[in-house]
Amino acid sequence: MARGTVVITGTSTGIGRATALRLARAGFDVLAGVRRDSDGAALHEADGRIEPVIVDVTDADQVAALARRIAGGPLAGLVNNAGIAVAGPLEGVPLAEMRRQYEVNVFGLLAVTQALLEPLRAGRGRIVNIGSIGGRINTPFVGPYSSSKAAVRSLSASLRRELRPWKIEVALVEPGALDTPIWRKGEEEAEDTIGALPERVRTLYAQQLDAMVKTVRKIAAGATPPEAAAEAVEHALTARRPRTLYTVGREARIQGTLHALLPDRAFDALVERALR
Repeated sequence: MARGTVVITGTSTGIGRATALRLARAGFDVLAGVRRDSDGAALHEADGRIEPVIVDVTDADQVAALARRIAGGPLAGLVNNAGIAVAGPLEGVPLAEMRRQYEVNVFGLLAVTQALLEPLRAGRGRIVNIGSIGGRINTPFVGPYSSSKAAVRSLSASLRRELRPWKIEVALVEPGALDTPIWRKGEEEAEDTIGALPERVRTLYAQQLDAMVKTVRKIAAGATPPEAAAEAVEHALTARRPRTLYTVGREARIQGTLHALLPDRAFDALVERALR
């Protein structure tokens, strides 16, 4: 069952944790990126094939240490999962928060990928990037998050085409609402961001922001388990002919289909109705 070594970022909770456990059961040796020793210890206790490594994807020294730990490979796979969600009306979101969103979701993803490409070449490994259906469907007040995931979608396509000469497959996993802590963190951060908005902006968007928070809670209550995304990641790493795109969750597939079929203004009207 030995399948080689896989690096996964952001494994403390949610998709990352579920993926680390699934791949370890499938026979991979998993290097699981965490930011706290306690999270790493819990993962290793859950499965001895999981070796935790401290990796903040925005910390250049920690990314370099990860590359030294692998020491040229070979590496069977890289799963770029680490991410955060910043929410709020674009009119009032501080630019510092926008930069923080991109530092983690986009620049951090690219930094880890650049650092590990030689070990991936050595093992003819695969790259799986965790995007979001929000990278295709841009709803109000999650513009920072959605735009960062749109960038991940674009980077994934470019990487896939650039790395064809080395037969390095690149797949994008686009979940919808999954039962992960990012929803709760996103709701908490949204409330913090809303509270920090200028009074004028809060007044302008008060009704829509209240509707957004209620909608997030409703969606989270019926969210898909994170194991569904972990299953897609495993397929992307092991299938003879992996897909380039995995849309995960019934809600995400419905949204994607409606978005593809409806004219933009008709879809805009559906979104507006949902936020009344």
